[in-house]
Amino acid sequence: MTYVFAFDHAHGQAPMLLKDLLGGKGANLAEMTSVLELPVPPGFTISTDACRDYIHDGWPGGLDDELGAARSRLEDVMGKRLGDPVDPLLVSVRSGAKFSMPGMMDTVLNLGLNDESVEGLAKQTDERFAYDSYRRFLEGYGRIVLDVEGERFERLLDMAKEWDGVTGDADITPDTLRRLAIRYKEVVSEHTGAPFPMDPAEQLRGAVEAVFRSWNGARAIAYRNRESISHDLGTAVNVQAMVFGNRDEGSGTGVGFTRDASTGKAGAYGDFLVNAQGEDVVAGIRATQPLSDMRSRFPEVYDELLEIYDRLERHYRDMCDTEFTIEQGKLWMLQTRVGKRSGAAALRMAVEMTEDPRINLTRAEAVQRVTGEHLDAVLHPQFEPGADPTVLTTGLAASPGAAVGKVYFTADTAADAADRGEAVILVRNETSPEDVHGMAVSEGILTARGGLVSHAAVVARGW
Repeated sequence: MTYVFAFDHAHGQAPMLLKDLLGGKGANLAEMTSVLELPVPPGFTISTDACRDYIHDGWPGGLDDELGAARSRLEDVMGKRLGDPVDPLLVSVRSGAKFSMPGMMDTVLNLGLNDESVEGLAKQTDERFAYDSYRRFLEGYGRIVLDVEGERFERLLDMAKEWDGVTGDADITPDTLRRLAIRYKEVVSEHTGAPFPMDPAEQLRGAVEAVFRSWNGARAIAYRNRESISHDLGTAVNVQAMVFGNRDEGSGTGVGFTRDASTGKAGAYGDFLVNAQGEDVVAGIRATQPLSDMRSRFPEVYDELLEIYDRLERHYRDMCDTEFTIEQGKLWMLQTRVGKRSGAAALRMAVEMTEDPRINLTRAEAVQRVTGEHLDAVLHPQFEPGADPTVLTTGLAASPGAAVGKVYFTADTAADAADRGEAVILVRNETSPEDVHGMAVSEGILTARGGLVSHAAVVARGW
């Protein structure tokens, strides 16, 4: 049995039809690479078969050899090596189940950095970028693979900003980032009793195994229960060459939809950040800019993105959800999938796509696009027209409708209150995937931070 497939592997049929094998993300990355020929960073997919075999019997025999061969091929394509002390290759390791589960499983970025390769990256780019990437990798790998509490890293990051007298992550000085990386490694050693792993092969296997394990994590199980997704499917794992939205002020990252996922209005919609990585947007922890602001900041890239959105809608014949990165003025597409949408948006899109000659949806297809849950959502409570309620505050509406309930500030207390029969409003600084059980039982969700396309907003909008 073959477990590993390059994005440009010749499958003999459209990769988008192979979600059972490649997962949704892997199938669409292969489709964008080999069929649409979009600018996609090279990589490979470890199949859902490997995950299922791992869950049942442990690490699959032969996977190490396939993983090593796929890594070598990727290194040859990129002309760089993982862990190289002169000009290192870095990769991301991401989950990708057959059905979209936004934020419910794990991702590791900047894999391949160690004490030697970070110096090579600094010489190829600059010291600040290199050590910002390194501290991100140490935190992500430590938290996801080695089970270190994320708050330990966050406290050190806050101390670093206080030390430098700045408020933004992007303003921390290179010297402070270097010291922060040392402290992060000490935190890992204190927690695990062993040094942080420096061997790229060990790093890669650890990250892949962590993604496999995350299939049966509490938040993933809760999400599948809510969405009626089988627990037997397993997830694929996508290993992809890194491109860097945090390279400089000419770089950025974003999440965009080909139509408004809340209202269904035609036209690009989403959020982006300058000098940031994708997790900064989807995690909902940073104040984002609307996608339309790219028109003035990156006009040529924005026009290219709109052209790609048009191609994606025509190809998939549906609204698409995408993630992208701009590295020093170059646009890269990191993923696409058919986007989740509110009930009102589902109705509007279904009707308008029957009238759109680019998509030419049939009436029968349009009817199938609108589910019973979509119809139920359309009937959610609304403010009475002409009502003049007392407004305490305003914000961005990730989904239409109104909700009434008692406020709770943690997912656990919200879930307990719902079990007692209370109507619940979950209020958080920002939601995380660990909050999914509280989100699922809430009448409404209010957050202090995060954009309209964060994973939390995407999940809540679908519910």
